[in-house]
Amino acid sequence: MSPNTLRAWERRFGYPKPARTAGQHRMYTFGEVAALRDALKEGLSISSAVSRAQESLQADTQMLTGALNAYELTRADAAMAAALALRTVDRAVEEVLLPSLVELAGQHGEDSAPWSFSAQWAQDWLRRAQRMTPPPTRRMGILIGDATGGRIDLQDLHLRALELFLARAGARIITLPVSGVAGLGEALAAFRPDLVVVAGGSESDELVARWAYRARVSAGTLPVTLFHRSTSRVRTTGSQALSISPSAAHREILALLDSAARTEAPSLSTVDLYAAREALQERNAS
Repeated sequence: MSPNTLRAWERRFGYPKPARTAGQHRMYTFGEVAALRDALKEGLSISSAVSRAQESLQADTQMLTGALNAYELTRADAAMAAALALRTVDRAVEEVLLPSLVELAGQHGEDSAPWSFSAQWAQDWLRRAQRMTPPPTRRMGILIGDATGGRIDLQDLHLRALELFLARAGARIITLPVSGVAGLGEALAAFRPDLVVVAGGSESDELVARWAYRARVSAGTLPVTLFHRSTSRVRTTGSQALSISPSAAHREILALLDSAARTEAPSLSTVDLYAAREALQERNAS
């Protein structure tokens, strides 16, 4: 298949769907191209081949859903391993893990034993994947205010997926519950974030507002973004709602940070100024 042919099919059928490099070059996933190639070898028309290829990739979701419904951890891990053989980590999470959990939540409800088992497995898988991520390669730091309420639900799993995607992009991340403001200033002075993400809609507006105020007192005015939370629920001027898709949200966050880095003149960070002011006040007091 020539590049021109792939691009024509992408425009007409939305498949195969490539990722983009920083230079906007297309990067096709091997699994999608291979599935399409195999379908074409059977003599199908291009539209039928696209449908067949999409169905073959959707089989991974069915495999994972079946394993979790049967309470089989080993088979669930194997289903994700099969998904990773044809996709990047980000796409395996976005196209297999999260859709499977959405399907299970619809089947059983988020207050059921099958859901609890499946959600705990998914959270553990995402945390294991994040632990295997290489150390940060970018200076940018992202402070995530966890407003999911501490429950393992779809909100929480989308947040864990966002953490994984940002870590894989090389960003520094710190996630803190919005319920805890004690010691927040010291944490931010050490971490020096460049952007805030308020994630989840389970915690009250008052709690989030108090946490956001304390974060601003400690780190200065930072861009504030909202993930799985309505803009009308946060009393922060200029806050920006992110896409509900973790992969789209992580790209939006990186674009915001890259844009800010290009426009800002070199200067002391807000946290540097805050720390210097605190040191001066302590010296004057003594």
